[in-house]
Amino acid sequence: MVADTGEKYWGRFGAAGLLAYDPGRGVLLQHRVAWSHFGGTWGLPGGALHEGESALVGAVREAQEEAGVPDRAVVARFTSVLDLGIWSYTTVVADVVEPFEPVISDPESVALAWVPLDQVEELPLHPGFGESWPLLRSLLEVRPAVVVDAANVVGSVPDGWWKDRAGAAGRLRDRLAGFAAPASDLGLAATTWFPEVSLVVEGQARSVADGGEISVIRADAGGDDAIVEEARRLLSLGREVTVATSDRGLQSRAEAAGARTLSAGALLKTIGR
Repeated sequence: MVADTGEKYWGRFGAAGLLAYDPGRGVLLQHRVAWSHFGGTWGLPGGALHEGESALVGAVREAQEEAGVPDRAVVARFTSVLDLGIWSYTTVVADVVEPFEPVISDPESVALAWVPLDQVEELPLHPGFGESWPLLRSLLEVRPAVVVDAANVVGSVPDGWWKDRAGAAGRLRDRLAGFAAPASDLGLAATTWFPEVSLVVEGQARSVADGGEISVIRADAGGDDAIVEEARRLLSLGREVTVATSDRGLQSRAEAAGARTLSAGALLKTIGR
C-alpha cells in the first residue's frame, strides 16, 4: 500500500503483530533480517493480513509462521490499532498461558528472544514498535473484568424473557463468550479489550448452566448484593472492574465500591442485540 505522500505500507488489507507477554520472561521479540523493512531492528512477529481476515486471527497466524507460536499457547487481552485511513496496523497483546520456546521458521528472523520489560528499550527497535511500546508496556499489568447484572440486561429488551428466565440468561451467557469491549466502555486506553466476565443471576435464572469462560455467579438472595460483592472481590485482586447495569441504585453502589458502570444498552450494543 502506497500513500499519496509516497510512504509504503506492507499489506493491502492492513497488517497485525502479536505481542506475547510472559510475566516471568518478558515479551517475545523478533530481530529482523537486514534485507527486510527496517532490517536489523527488533519488533513483533507479524505481517500482512489476508482479505477478510481479522487482526486477531492474522496476528496469531503470522506469529505461528514466523516464531512457531503453538496453538492455544496465548490468549488475547487487548488490541491497539494504528489507523492511518488508507492502512492500519493492529498490535494484539496476548498472555502466554502455555509456556513455549520460539522457533525461527522463516527467513525474516535473525533471532527470536524473550526480552525482560526493562531491557526492551535497550534494543534498536523497529520505529513503529518503539513509538507504541511505552503505552503497551503501561497496559501490560491492566486486567479488566466486567460484572453483568443478568436480570437488568435481559429485562431491558421485551422479547419474552419472562417466560423462561433461565433460558434468557443462558442466551446472554452465550453471547458474552469472547466478549470484546471497546476500550472507552471500560475507561481504558488502547482499542479493544477482552475482559473477564462474571454473569450474576438470581431467582429462576439461577438454574442456568455454567458457561466455560464465563463465570456464572448465582445470588442466594438479592442480586444487587451479589453483584457488589463480586465487584469488590475482583477489585481486591487488582482488576479494573466495570459493572454492567442500568439500575441507578446499583450503579451508585458499584461506583462507591470503586467500579465503573456501563449501561445495559451499551453492553447489548457491543454484543449485538
